[in-house]
Amino acid sequence: MHYLSLLATRVLTVLLAAASFACAPISTAQDYTPTVGQEGKDVIWVPTPQSLVDKMLDMAKLTPKDIHYDLGSGDGRTVITAAKRGAQAYGVEFNPDMVKLSERNAAKEGVAGKAKFINGDIFQTDFSHATVVTLYLLPSLNVKLRPTILKMKPGTRVVSHAFTMDDWQADQTETAEGRTAYMWIVPAPVSGKWQLPGAGELTLKQTYQMISGVLKQGGKERIVKGRLTGDQITFAADADPRLEFSGRVSGSSMQGTARDPAGESKWSATRAAN
Repeated sequence: MHYLSLLATRVLTVLLAAASFACAPISTAQDYTPTVGQEGKDVIWVPTPQSLVDKMLDMAKLTPKDIHYDLGSGDGRTVITAAKRGAQAYGVEFNPDMVKLSERNAAKEGVAGKAKFINGDIFQTDFSHATVVTLYLLPSLNVKLRPTILKMKPGTRVVSHAFTMDDWQADQTETAEGRTAYMWIVPAPVSGKWQLPGAGELTLKQTYQMISGVLKQGGKERIVKGRLTGDQITFAADADPRLEFSGRVSGSSMQGTARDPAGESKWSATRAAN
């Protein structure tokens, strides 16, 4: 009898514990609240202030025609802000709880149809069709992403909170609430030789958006320096008289307007065959 009584007591204790567990509040994804400084895959999570989010999208001149990607989207605030401006916006976030939180936030703000969130690795996700990219990553990660970014369509705007891309100088820098944002515009690739009508030749070297080279035309050689803003190119041939060029790059050709003291004329160039 003593053994059976002890066994019954133990069984009752287990049943009561199970019942107590069943009745206790269960933590779900709905209760998830991120903590500033929490560990992520590559960085800790620190949210970007809303004022800087607005500034970053202003710098990118985001419009409803844009496709926006936020790499490491956290709680989704940048994606949601872009969606509110009419853009189709995507967030790439490694933490699945953050993704669910972002989806709930987007639904609350009424932009679930425009704000989409991808649970994935930023280095494994294809964002090549984006026209605007935002990020808040460490400098080493920015540099790791840089080759991918430079292959994107010329004119794509990339805006980073706080961190640069090493020796790729920003096209624009702004601040908000004591924080800095940097923007780069993906330049068209123009390195190499270009043929101009009339047996002219333009040889260009390119370091990101900055260009230099030599213009050979009419038996003369002139040193040229200039820059790219997306697919827009400007450069000057330093000589007497000074000759200034502006135009647009389109794949293996470019054309525009040349100016010297005598006036303006049209110019064009075609990439020379290797």
